[in-house]
Amino acid sequence: MTRSRILAAFFLALGLSACGSYDMSSRNVSPEEALRDSGVATTLAAIEVVDTKIIVPRSLKVSEANSYLPSGDIVWRGDAFGDRHAQIETILNDSMKMARNGHVGSVPAVVEIKLNRFHALTEKTRYSVGGVHSVRFELTLRDPQTGQALAPTREIRADLKGYGGNRALEAERQGLTQKVRLTHHLANVFRAELAQPGSMGGKRGVTQLVAGLETKE
Repeated sequence: MTRSRILAAFFLALGLSACGSYDMSSRNVSPEEALRDSGVATTLAAIEVVDTKIIVPRSLKVSEANSYLPSGDIVWRGDAFGDRHAQIETILNDSMKMARNGHVGSVPAVVEIKLNRFHALTEKTRYSVGGVHSVRFELTLRDPQTGQALAPTREIRADLKGYGGNRALEAERQGLTQKVRLTHHLANVFRAELAQPGSMGGKRGVTQLVAGLETKE
């Protein structure tokens, strides 16, 4: 056998080996993993919400520390002291109900929201320098019949400017509490995702005002 034929046989064997190993490694991949790892952008039309599932994991750490930068996954002062996980779940449910009101879509789906982070302002921050309401959650659209993901799960950042000092006090007098602003803000984010899935997934930055609720600084 000539040197060129030996090399050709070697690369052919290497190629077959690679194909075989790929088939073996991907055989047991779940539909969600295959969709996520495919690298193919999935475009969906507006969503017809069949049901919603809000998940606020109990593993998320709650901080009640009255400091400028408290540690923890959940920081919330917009309700009386109590079960913070349940309070945030209520906010997310209320926001989703607002987003669904009057919405019309063509792709039936169960909308699954899993919270990763909910940092509103502590008393110390709110009544001094102000800051950012930092909200992170994962959004998955699932087939109502099979439960399989219709598109890759996306982490969405829904950050909102938090008022401080005199601006916070004025907002309170206008009825624009942290809870009101965040509920309406998240409703706007959900509404955008239902109308155009994926539209909020890659966005960064901090929203200054709540569309439909505030019209001026």
